[in-house]
Amino acid sequence: MATERADVVVIGAGHNGLVASLFLARGGLSVKVVEAAGVVGGAVRTEYPFAKAPKLGASTGAYLFGLMPPELLEKMQLELPLKRRDPHYFLPTTSERSLLLGTDDAETKRQLSTFFSAKDWDAHVAMEAELEMLRDDVAKTWLREPLSIEATANRWIRPALRRAFVDLCRGSVGDYLAQWGFESDLVKAMYAVTDGFTGVLGTWDTPGTGMNFLVHNMCRLRGSGGTWMVVEGGMGTVTARIADRAREAGAAIETGRAVTGILVDGNAAKGVVLADGTEIQATTVLCNADPFRMRTLVGADRLPAEYNQRLDGWLRDGSSFKLNVALRGLPRFSCLPVNRGQHGATIHLLPEGDVIHALKAGFQEAREGKLPTCPAIEWYIHTATDPTLKDADGNHSSALFVQWVPYQPAGSTWAAEEERFSRHLLSICDRFAPGTSDLVVDTFALPPTKIESHFGITRGHIHHVDNMFGFADRVPYATPIAGLYSCSAGCHPAGAVIGAAGHNAAQRILADLEARLGKTEIHRPVVPE
Repeated sequence: MATERADVVVIGAGHNGLVASLFLARGGLSVKVVEAAGVVGGAVRTEYPFAKAPKLGASTGAYLFGLMPPELLEKMQLELPLKRRDPHYFLPTTSERSLLLGTDDAETKRQLSTFFSAKDWDAHVAMEAELEMLRDDVAKTWLREPLSIEATANRWIRPALRRAFVDLCRGSVGDYLAQWGFESDLVKAMYAVTDGFTGVLGTWDTPGTGMNFLVHNMCRLRGSGGTWMVVEGGMGTVTARIADRAREAGAAIETGRAVTGILVDGNAAKGVVLADGTEIQATTVLCNADPFRMRTLVGADRLPAEYNQRLDGWLRDGSSFKLNVALRGLPRFSCLPVNRGQHGATIHLLPEGDVIHALKAGFQEAREGKLPTCPAIEWYIHTATDPTLKDADGNHSSALFVQWVPYQPAGSTWAAEEERFSRHLLSICDRFAPGTSDLVVDTFALPPTKIESHFGITRGHIHHVDNMFGFADRVPYATPIAGLYSCSAGCHPAGAVIGAAGHNAAQRILADLEARLGKTEIHRPVVPE
């Protein structure tokens, strides 16, 4: 049996694992990252998944870049080719009404007042003003160990917003949106779906959907205006560049090396064992895989009952369906047939009529194992903003991001239902942009079971742990086993390509080693108050 050694072994080369490896290597430690897949990135990757358009690039997992703190980018000395989307939201209907939300406030006000209601404009302005203040306050908490929600409010949130912050984190997105006086349910639904429901099995009145809403409104990237951005070359550009930085710092990153177990002696981690039998001995093991896979690797019997109970409480089925689509041309929306930038925005396809009732019905269908009749869909056409992903034939890379599907359809399987459901989703696109189905060159579907197998995420949950859990209610960086740590997206602050969990776990490891070993060669950056 071959034996290798490192100070730290990192399980998984997802974005958080790569961020952690960069800071650990800069701290003077020998770091080895081992990744089961043949590429780095985890779910943050650029792929070429279309058999009928093999040179067309697609961000198959994570679609947009928005929540990584600018301070973290600066600390990593990382530059990314980011493209702002303006407009960033497009809300079409099957009538003449539509909404393009971008930097032109006068035009946004005109559209809301004309097609919806002047009250919706006032509500939009008031809500955005509060969210901007919350962003500024909450930002101070993301690159440090979390406190409870209530303690976070007392320590970091301005007094006038403390009650609002706690209520938002503990409450529902429906309650938060209701207070602003929106008159149009369709506009409210747009905000709720894209920020409150994304990646979680929760609806209007589900406690914790407010936390998810807050997380998704934490975009502070330079030049973004608080909106999510497109990365040129797809999301794989992000993880490839972080990996380059980590290698420059001295970290070794090795793909195609699957970890099958975490070595434990007494109550201390001693390394990992790989699928080929190789052991990598290390005094510190950092797991970037989700916390449930970490438990499998270490053995539930080695963890205290209380810790296992907490893990059981976090375990949820994934409820997202991703349909990546190759299109031979841009769709033409009946409500806005001329090109005003709508193709590069997040396109919100929502049920018409009583939209809130329809969304609640779709949520209930998913809970019962049924495929929703009128699902909430976010539609992305990445090549409208980033033409570098196009192939020689000029095909467009597109994706439908669907909320609330069952992990496994009741009485059936995704293998049996995937094609039919994909056709149903495209038929919904046809309602808003007639002829879309005729533009389809190929598809690559990822129901929850395929998200699980393709990206290696337990139960296909894109955030590892629901973003309805926030701050200290998430997975701790340090585990009950000495020398074993987690930097999963299930840790603070949340899942959504943030990178802060990798940074914070690395700082915790460096601090613990410094306290335990007194290693003067460890360099631990200080986060200013």
